[in-house]
Amino acid sequence: MKYSKYTPVDPDFFDILESTVHKNEEQNIFFFLPDNSLGQAKGKFKHLPKNSEGEFITLKNGEFVRLDRIITINGKPGPAFDEYDNYANECLSCKAGYEE
Repeated sequence: MKYSKYTPVDPDFFDILESTVHKNEEQNIFFFLPDNSLGQAKGKFKHLPKNSEGEFITLKNGEFVRLDRIITINGKPGPAFDEYDNYANECLSCKAGYEE
């Protein structure tokens, strides 16, 4: 599966990442997968590589997450938090669950 076009993240988010990376503690990351389903990754940070698809967080256990798809890191909002908030608050049906 391929991600959609990368959206650059706010430089302030890199400050949050830098402080988290240097703590060497277990991280809990919720994020959107390429198909827009929700994913979760747990582990210690390894590094922040870049490639043609964007910028990523790589964990020591081999998992990786694209920065612009992060919803939260240890409960702190990430770049995709607003997108998730809109997704979670979207009206699923104006019929309130009743069939016509």
